[in-house]
Amino acid sequence: MTTTELGPVSLAERAYTDLRDRLVTLAVAPGDPINDEALARELGVGRTPVREALKRLEQDRLVITYPRRGTFATQVEITDLAFISELRAELEPLAAARAARVATPAVRQQLRAVLADLDRTDGTERELVAMLRADAAVHRAIYAAAANPYLQDTLVRLNNLATRIWCLVMDQLDGAAGHLHEHSDLLTAIIDGDSDRASALSRAHVEHFERVVRAALFSV
Repeated sequence: MTTTELGPVSLAERAYTDLRDRLVTLAVAPGDPINDEALARELGVGRTPVREALKRLEQDRLVITYPRRGTFATQVEITDLAFISELRAELEPLAAARAARVATPAVRQQLRAVLADLDRTDGTERELVAMLRADAAVHRAIYAAAANPYLQDTLVRLNNLATRIWCLVMDQLDGAAGHLHEHSDLLTAIIDGDSDRASALSRAHVEHFERVVRAALFSV
């Protein structure tokens, strides 16, 4: 498929996804400037799709634009952990319970495939980007299975922000790859249609995430 065939919407989505992943994994460091012209050349797209992507990323709180100064990756504010976790502790269980109730047979089969991917991991530390992508795949599959686009959009944004904080302390966490395997029971509960268990496991996961990250942040 050529660039022309992709069209401006697809090009903007491509630019958005690429830059979002770099920002979330801190490959673009907090505070770094973002040159839309250089990024457009790198991605092989025009500046218009990149600018559209940057507008979305600003809504996601991943970049910030200052008049006459340019666009920069936002800082990772440690104090935001409590705010993000407060929302996730309410919304993640809601999404998990809803997914358990409303997921279609086809969606449950997709969740089984996600679970199978998790089960194939050996539980050892994996390359950072691969681990983060696996974690994001689980969360986004659950959010999509909940079949509420407003809930899904909100949780994707919150999870992106939480992941940036996780990346700050990743090298201080023991068994960080084991974090992925906490999802196995949660996915099984959703697949089995057990909304109460899915909700409880989801809340426990968020609370555990906050505890371990907070302990790492304040261990110095």
